[in-house]
Amino acid sequence: MPPTPGNVWTPAASAGPDLPDLSIVVPALNEEDNVGPLVQEIDRTVRQAGIAVELILVDDGSTDQTLGRLKALKSGRPWLRLLHRDRPRGQSAAMFAGVQAARGQFIATLDADLQNDPADLTAMLRILREQGVDMVQGDRSAARADTFKRKFTSWVGRTYRRIVLGDRIRDTGCSARVVRAGFYQQVPLQFHGMHRFIPAYCARLGARIVEMPVHHRPRVAGVTKYGAFKRGLTGFFDGLAVRWMFRRYRDPSVREEV
Repeated sequence: MPPTPGNVWTPAASAGPDLPDLSIVVPALNEEDNVGPLVQEIDRTVRQAGIAVELILVDDGSTDQTLGRLKALKSGRPWLRLLHRDRPRGQSAAMFAGVQAARGQFIATLDADLQNDPADLTAMLRILREQGVDMVQGDRSAARADTFKRKFTSWVGRTYRRIVLGDRIRDTGCSARVVRAGFYQQVPLQFHGMHRFIPAYCARLGARIVEMPVHHRPRVAGVTKYGAFKRGLTGFFDGLAVRWMFRRYRDPSVREEV
């Protein structure tokens, strides 16, 4: 049964000695030309760094050859897990499915479009362990060559989140992050658009968060799934909804007396 927000919850499977240390969750929608290079990069950069990894690719009802190529990629890769949905239900819900299926004590996420660099995850995991924090959030701002319009809209979004939610994370839209599973698996990602508020929600749960500059690469295949206007308008209303959730959140944790 999925955890409810606020419950201190860790999957029972995470205690096993043969289970992965890091689960990497990647939602994918119509990314047929990107999933192969992505799997190869994760193998070359993360697995060969000596990290016990499972990669969970969530096909969100793709209508191209994404699912077929992922099935082919599974051959000879026991560390690759494939989840499939019969139709697209959105990035947040796809991410929720992967996060709930994760068995590692740490969970990382990436976008499937290759704009995130999987090599950043090793440094994120090292920082998380060395500094004893609960989340390392990627920050692409120094690596992006954005237009003035894009920079302005990003500033508006950051200012809005800071005022409405108290969220001071610079690049909350960056999917590249590593989080302790006990926090990530409490985020209610089954609600549409919640992937934009993962750092804010984890902070509400008490997570200690640091940011790390990460690489940002241009998309070379496939098409973006979001427009700037639609993303901004949706984010405005979603921010109000999340504030409503925060104001009604009550900490359900208890201590058993013996």
